[in-house]
Amino acid sequence: MNERYLRGAARQAELGGPGETRRQVYDELADIAPDLSRLAVEFAYGDIHARPGLDPGRRELVILGVLIALGDAGPQIRAHLNSALAAGITPAELVEAVIQAVPYAGFPRVLAAMSIARQVFDQHGLLPIDPIAPIGQGVRA
Repeated sequence: MNERYLRGAARQAELGGPGETRRQVYDELADIAPDLSRLAVEFAYGDIHARPGLDPGRRELVILGVLIALGDAGPQIRAHLNSALAAGITPAELVEAVIQAVPYAGFPRVLAAMSIARQVFDQHGLLPIDPIAPIGQGVRA
């Protein structure tokens, strides 16, 4: 274990650990790409995610925006929604962040991401979500 790996593993632990989803993805590929999980921990978490400049919550919002725009990243969206919750981002803020991707990523990708968000919130016992009121409208009673 090198310094980058240890720094990345520590960063993952700060965000609630590598999580079941990340571990499952890594384990499924271990027989053909055993170094892939090490590279992800070292580079994504040890080098990039551990950089100063953004707090963990803001960093997770950026990551989620990119994953939504990419599409076909369900397991990663699930993992980073959990990390965002662990970093103090509220469910209503996450819903709003996902909605913000509509003009850039399109409805199909946003609807898929929102469906994953609903599953994550349900697993945490966070439903129903009291949404942020749109401009000019009152908050739901």
